Amino acid sequence: MAKFLQTLAQQRYDDHRYYHHSRINQSLHLVSALSFLAAYVLLFVEPAYAALLAWCVAMTTRQSGHFFFEPRGYDEVNQATDEYKEEIKVGYNIRRKVALLAVWVALPVLFWLQPSLFGLIEPGVGWSGYIHDVGIAWLALGVAGLLYRGLQLFIQQDAVTSLAWMSKICTDPFHDVMLYWRAPLALLRGEWIDPMRHIHADHAAGQSESFAQHIGEEAATDAPRR
Repeated sequence: MAKFLQTLAQQRYDDHRYYHHSRINQSLHLVSALSFLAAYVLLFVEPAYAALLAWCVAMTTRQSGHFFFEPRGYDEVNQATDEYKEEIKVGYNIRRKVALLAVWVALPVLFWLQPSLFGLIEPGVGWSGYIHDVGIAWLALGVAGLLYRGLQLFIQQDAVTSLAWMSKICTDPFHDVMLYWRAPLALLRGEWIDPMRHIHADHAAGQSESFAQHIGEEAATDAPRR
């Protein structure tokens, strides 16, 4: 259990310091996290509409932050190239995200052309039935995407890395709210890029502390200056 928690904390720490420098990206992640939390609640009431909310709002805001606003040049904070960061990313890097999003976009087209999925399902009736079927398909895609990458990590690395990453993905909305709720305030101050003072401090000390400690430090350093 100790190794699992340490791996999970390290994955969260690396994900933040490598891939979330833009305050716009962080703010979009806040919107995404709140949307995912709403989708989690809706999942117990209407799974199809929970998937529609998760993919159409939560995922689009989250991924638009990465695709359009996150700097892709040399990372001065971590002294790393974009190519290196993409290579070592535990989860879905840009290439994997493009493939996943391509399937996401293709599914509504497939259901429009083949409502019964070549006879595999009983298609819904009317427009609402079509939307419901697409929502269920997107829900299945989300689960499949999680399990597929989890299985890859299990084969390529080990079970702890795989389980930690899957746990991270499922709990990211909760942690993103705690970590990025001040990002919109930073934008209002005109701060477009997170100075990552806590990361600089770690580099200076030659160590990486637990991710939980950085949540408090980030909140303190982002507090509005008087």
